[in-house]
Amino acid sequence: MSDHHPTGIKRWLFTTNHKDIGTLYLWFAFTMLLIGGAMAMVIRAELYQPGMQLVEPNFFNMMTTMHGLIMVFGAIMPAMVGFANWQVPMMIGAPDMALPRMNNWSFWILPFAAFMLVAPMFMGGDFMQGQGPAFGWTFYAPLSGQYDKLAFFIFAVHLLGISSIMGSINIIATIFNMRAPGMTLMKMPLFVWTWLITAFLLIAVMPVLAGVVTMMLTDKYFGTAFFDAAGGGDPVLFQHIFWFFGHPEVYIMILPAFGIVSQIIPTFARKPLFGYASMVYATAAIAFLSFIVWAHHMFTVGMPVAGELYFLYATVMIAVPTAVKVFNWTATMWKGSMTFETPMLWAIGFVFMFTIGGFTGLMLGVAPVDFQYHDTYFVVAHFHYVLVTGSLFAIIAGVYYWIPKWTGNMYSEKLGKLHFWLSTISVNVLFFPQHFIGLEGMPRRIPDYNPMFADWNMISSLGGFVFGASQILFLYIIIKTIRGGKKATDQVWEGAEGLEWSIPSPAPYHTFETAPEVK
Repeated sequence: MSDHHPTGIKRWLFTTNHKDIGTLYLWFAFTMLLIGGAMAMVIRAELYQPGMQLVEPNFFNMMTTMHGLIMVFGAIMPAMVGFANWQVPMMIGAPDMALPRMNNWSFWILPFAAFMLVAPMFMGGDFMQGQGPAFGWTFYAPLSGQYDKLAFFIFAVHLLGISSIMGSINIIATIFNMRAPGMTLMKMPLFVWTWLITAFLLIAVMPVLAGVVTMMLTDKYFGTAFFDAAGGGDPVLFQHIFWFFGHPEVYIMILPAFGIVSQIIPTFARKPLFGYASMVYATAAIAFLSFIVWAHHMFTVGMPVAGELYFLYATVMIAVPTAVKVFNWTATMWKGSMTFETPMLWAIGFVFMFTIGGFTGLMLGVAPVDFQYHDTYFVVAHFHYVLVTGSLFAIIAGVYYWIPKWTGNMYSEKLGKLHFWLSTISVNVLFFPQHFIGLEGMPRRIPDYNPMFADWNMISSLGGFVFGASQILFLYIIIKTIRGGKKATDQVWEGAEGLEWSIPSPAPYHTFETAPEVK
């Protein structure tokens, strides 16, 4: 019996191998990161000084909308699924994912969904007038309902949701059914646990997003009035449904990041993770609580004081399991034999700066002061500290950590550290000043602003340009590593044996369509 070895484009189109599919997810996510990042550069270039100089207001709003949608649904989430595809089967001793054909399908939906999302930008009229969605990444009704190409946007969201649900079912089936003998749930690596819980979150909330965009669709094209006050509907209902999806979505993007960091820190501290069981329970607690805090995004809609008080308490409560995690990471490093290779630098950067994002989140969760912070640049600073110095830093840490395993080659430690320091300094120059201009009252999603905010905006934009350029260096490091370099040994990280297996394992040729030939 001879194995079938598809090569070239066929290998990638028809692959059912979890490593190939993980690679596809990661490259797709990186492509989307660069596209979304280019849009962020347009935003920061326009805000470099007061006045309208580069783009039309509608084009600016389109950039803010598309930047948010692409980064959330095109960059962060697919990157995390890429890690799950690569690592989960290897970490639990499975030969592949439980449903390999569905795995292929769940990836190949994504490029078409991304095309549907981006296509309206280029349809009809002058591109610089902003033809694409310009209603903010949260697409609040009734504003979004006035968009003439709404069906494209809604179809794209449905496709993205279908892809996520398929991927999640696959991950859950793999973890429950394909663990190696003796690997109980409480012996699984933390990364596997975080993805198991994330997969359940995705299955629970993606249908909510599908529901709310379908209600938008029927409002626009079929005469219903879910969100139209003139027809007896309520625009605030949209916000309740959206944020019931949207808040667990935030944790969908950060829980796998917790898992990645929980693999890296013990390796370079050369100690087992402190409080493994408490980490698992804290992750589950965060997931549960994420469903009951949604309206802290809506303190300014005029809800009853009792409602505001409840959402204030629930929001502050979710800080407790998050703090448990930060404590455990710190305790793992305490008195460890720490070394500071590139993945560890990114992981420590994550712990520091994600904590800043957590503290500002606590501030935003306090209803009376949220009235001042709401819809200002303080909110922008907060969620970028969570999603950039949180999720994105963890993704980059994971790439540096596992790329020797994925490719069999070592990355350049010198270039990796340069990438870290450039990114870390510039990302703080970019986002930290936004706390100040937010507290001073500068509203977000506005292309022009009062000259009193000019100095901090200029500093913020300069930081943004350097941070954006730093990711081109990251691309260079990845390509250089894939193409060759020092060979990775079976003990990549000096003295860290037993804490994380690091044997390079290139993708096998067979795709589990047929049994491999027994030698």
